[in-house]
Amino acid sequence: MDHLVPHKEFYGIPFVADDFNGMPYVQLGGSGLRVSKVGLGTWKYGYPETNDGARVGEKESFKIFDRAIEVGVTHWDTANRYNSSSGNSERVIGKWLKANPDQRRNVVLATKIFGGMDGVTPNHCRSSRINILDAVYACLARLQTDYIDLLYFHHYDNTCPVEESLAAIEDLVQRDLVRYFAVSNFTVDQLRLYKAVSDSMSVRTRIVATQNQYDIINKELHQPGVLDYCAKTGISYVAFSPLARGFLTDRYLDKSKVGPGDRLFDEGTFENDATDDKMKKLQGLGALAKEWDMEVNQLTLAYTMTLPGMGPCIPAASKVEQIESNAKVGQINFTDEQIVKIKAVLGD
Repeated sequence: MDHLVPHKEFYGIPFVADDFNGMPYVQLGGSGLRVSKVGLGTWKYGYPETNDGARVGEKESFKIFDRAIEVGVTHWDTANRYNSSSGNSERVIGKWLKANPDQRRNVVLATKIFGGMDGVTPNHCRSSRINILDAVYACLARLQTDYIDLLYFHHYDNTCPVEESLAAIEDLVQRDLVRYFAVSNFTVDQLRLYKAVSDSMSVRTRIVATQNQYDIINKELHQPGVLDYCAKTGISYVAFSPLARGFLTDRYLDKSKVGPGDRLFDEGTFENDATDDKMKKLQGLGALAKEWDMEVNQLTLAYTMTLPGMGPCIPAASKVEQIESNAKVGQINFTDEQIVKIKAVLGD
């Protein structure tokens, strides 16, 4: 009967769990899928030596992925077109997954399709059945995995019947190539349309999240009202660029110290980003962060996730130290008094 005795490494596994390696998990939308409260955006992961626009190469990416698992940051977000439509962000993740097959189930892997990729004809973009299927096959190959946990439409397609797009996703789900479905950069009206069509089709594949731009200084720049819609409908709002491309960190508190190597400086946008009003708010957040013994990025992410409708955050990290700092946000819980002080700084 020795074969019935579990190996010692299995002893102590909880019957149910709400966290992993100290990181709390949250449910995504109205689904049963749980993701780490703090995730990891991999937009700038790739192969800088190929001039793909990446800022983090394979060696450093692997170090970040290793540490991310250790601190419970297991919700990883990418897209097929990241880094000049090279697919290299997916490739880096795929190489890590191949080297660490025992970790695949611990990672909730999200990617996006829509824009021109893996070809140049009109059938290599948008949300037609032919592109959805071909794009997913290509993503799976680059990611070196058999399934995608969370698939996003990167943008709305006003040329393809919604019924066709949803039917293609339903087929992928039934074949276990995709497990959950979400959208990105959608407006409120576009979300309403997808909900109405999915309700009329009685498909099982519903939108569980929308990934749009949001940060606590600029708010919703491009699709206003979506966060409120999510709060009312139960869809999770997944904020991309929640740190305003790095502006909402300690690094930019002193304008005189910003220079080469800082992302906003290198991209030539710092002067436009660092207006007097925004700097005043950033420095106000910095004062609160210092008072509460935390970093600006930690305060920003923790406060962002208190907003009604907001789901997990997926900040980027270009160094191991940044993933460690972001991971600590999972344990931050503000008091009502602290929330009031943050709102006062932001003018909310």
